[in-house]
Amino acid sequence: MRRMSRETGGESQQQQKQQSQQSQQSHSQGGSSSSSGPQSSSQSSSTGSGTHSSLDTLPTQELLASIPEDTEPEDLPKPWGRLWALAAGFWNHNCIDDEYWFGRDKSCGYCFDHPALNRTERFKTYSKKHFHIIREKGPGNSFVVYIEDHSGNGTFINGDLLGRGKKLPLTNNNEIALCLPSHKVFVFSDLTVDDQSEHPEDFRKQYIMSKMLGSGACGEVKLAFEKSTCKKVAVKIIGKKKFGMDVSGSADRVGNVHTEIEILKKLDHPCIIKIENFFEGDDAYYIVLELMEGGELFNRVVTSQRLKESTAKLFFYQMLLAVKYLHENGITHRDLKTENVLLSSNSEECLIKITDFGQSKILGETTLMKTLCGTPTYLAPEIIETAGTAGYSNAVDLWSLGVILFVCLSGYPPFTEQNRNMSLKDQITRGQYTLIPSIWRNISEEAKDLVKKLLVVDPQQRLTTDEALNHPWLKDEGIIQQAHQLMRLEAEATLPSQLSGSRKRSHEEDEEENGGGGPSKRSAPSTPLLQTTLERNRRGLL
Repeated sequence: MRRMSRETGGESQQQQKQQSQQSQQSHSQGGSSSSSGPQSSSQSSSTGSGTHSSLDTLPTQELLASIPEDTEPEDLPKPWGRLWALAAGFWNHNCIDDEYWFGRDKSCGYCFDHPALNRTERFKTYSKKHFHIIREKGPGNSFVVYIEDHSGNGTFINGDLLGRGKKLPLTNNNEIALCLPSHKVFVFSDLTVDDQSEHPEDFRKQYIMSKMLGSGACGEVKLAFEKSTCKKVAVKIIGKKKFGMDVSGSADRVGNVHTEIEILKKLDHPCIIKIENFFEGDDAYYIVLELMEGGELFNRVVTSQRLKESTAKLFFYQMLLAVKYLHENGITHRDLKTENVLLSSNSEECLIKITDFGQSKILGETTLMKTLCGTPTYLAPEIIETAGTAGYSNAVDLWSLGVILFVCLSGYPPFTEQNRNMSLKDQITRGQYTLIPSIWRNISEEAKDLVKKLLVVDPQQRLTTDEALNHPWLKDEGIIQQAHQLMRLEAEATLPSQLSGSRKRSHEEDEEENGGGGPSKRSAPSTPLLQTTLERNRRGLL
């Protein structure tokens, strides 16, 4: 804010002329600020090139003379909403005015014609005026925010097509996608709604909580933004009451949980989700995790019906390396499943990371196993037979990996409640599963052999991680090199999302936004039997 005062407090006409030129230059550079509309107090201190230039070129005495005595910030209007950028090339936007246009046209308050975007292939699919956000007076002193679609290729709210010329209310945590439902660009935060106070104070000082990403037996996961960097993170929230934990928080219990979390935070492997922070509230634990943009392996399998064998091999090799690392550090995962394998991008060949390890350190061994035994699709026979009360080795993770590999290759689970001839428990404890010939005939014998040697009821006869890594199916130098390259690049690489195979209209074909119908009709994908089976088996497994 002081920098803005310096710029507005110049006394000479020469300085004012210089500042005017710099202001025009800054305005033409769409990415020099997180918002192309009126700036909030936090945005006014951004380090645009024009600002640096004006400070660097003024002599020291002249600069000091230009500083007003009163450098208190002016009363700037507070934003009523914020758009958090989800896609690469976009930037966060504070909503202060009552309306904003978004699109390629330079007249738009949020103009896409910026080097970070106009050099991408996706830029051709955006419209000159893609969508419009309006805030209108509502009942009493309230306001209603609307989003209106003006595009040729579509604007999507939470995955649903809005439709050209149509508008809907825009509410807190709504996701906005452009051209494709999967191309999520923003999540909207209604800053007039106080939904942050329910979270611990220490958490609120560092993060802003946003939309739900998923929920399941062991808690829920939400998207959040780090205040200092706007970095996206995932936050796992584990309720204490649900697992019979001492809500009052005895000193011994609290100390143990914090100690165990500190140990888990030190784990460092490119195929394991990094725990970035930990907070304890009155009713829940908050685990801050790095966010994986590609989502869950489960969704990838459902969308594809099943993975190509080469893709399954690349993913499975990385899983084995991650589990081997956990075992070497004395950690048995216990809850490996496709939902707990996350992908770095939507690319077919990408890095994977395992999450939700070490939950027993927080919930306690007995509580965790009772929870998991309620939905045992991926659990090893030795856990099922004793309901998790007896001792078992880290061989349980190899069984779960066998189930994951089976699902990746075939698109359906080996053990399912849909089997009317045998209970789920009996299927698992007897190791009874079926290789459907029409699906497995195109899968290599080596892959089938690895699945069979992992899904062995006797844990003593089951493969170890080292034995699995040395299995002939995984002695593929091309896959090994590719996996290690992905791991080496993990710290710096952001793999771009791939465009859909269906051709999108370019902006040259967009009729320059004059007349014409909306986007072409899209046929809904069919839901095959195998996908339905997977969806049913997913219930309660997050």
